[in-house]
Amino acid sequence: MTARILLVEDEPAILESLAYVLSRDGFTVATAKNAAEASALAGDAERGVELVVLDLMLPDGSGFDLIRRWRGVATNRPMPIIVLSSRDAEADRVAALESGADDYVTKPFSPREIVARVRAVLRRSASANSGAALAPSKPLPPLTTDARTRRAEASGRALDLTRVEFDLLATLLGSPGRVFTRAELIDRVWGDGFRITDRTIDSHVKALRKKIGEAGAEPSWIETVRGVGYRLTDDPTSAETT
Repeated sequence: MTARILLVEDEPAILESLAYVLSRDGFTVATAKNAAEASALAGDAERGVELVVLDLMLPDGSGFDLIRRWRGVATNRPMPIIVLSSRDAEADRVAALESGADDYVTKPFSPREIVARVRAVLRRSASANSGAALAPSKPLPPLTTDARTRRAEASGRALDLTRVEFDLLATLLGSPGRVFTRAELIDRVWGDGFRITDRTIDSHVKALRKKIGEAGAEPSWIETVRGVGYRLTDDPTSAETT
């Protein structure tokens, strides 16, 4: 069975081109031009939407509101969301990722790039739902992850993480003290050969640190190794986070 994609975009040219390319690549595509149509289609159990490609700027509302609404619905299989936006500021990326988006793509973009990202996010989603093993996390209070249940905690409090945030934290916890380059993190979290910018990795880490801090733990457990990447440190008081 082919994956069912909900494409939400109010610009007709973009909507048509993306729908055509996704359909040509074997996906079943439903389209919506506004938030109301998107809500109705995503809530239709018979359609079984497996991934949403969502423009943030819609004529009748914000894509942020849709993400928060969908993420607020209890489900055993959260629907992956790829955000489309003309905004390239870090604050906008972080806001989308914190709301629960799995990926963030800025306009203009190639339709083929969207297809590649859809396939990568679906692979990651299938791996997470099948319980595919990440590296076992090491004891490093106060951060813990459980790959089987996809549960993460900081200082004993559950963290509400996106798929990417969980996989990033689990990867770092799998090898405390090891420095992971951004390229290595992309390969481990998105898949070998997947092309995203360093800024996207940095935005996900920033969102992850914020959630760790809000849970009462020290955000600087995740240390920036300038010019290289990130590692989980055993001395957060002296770690660099910028």
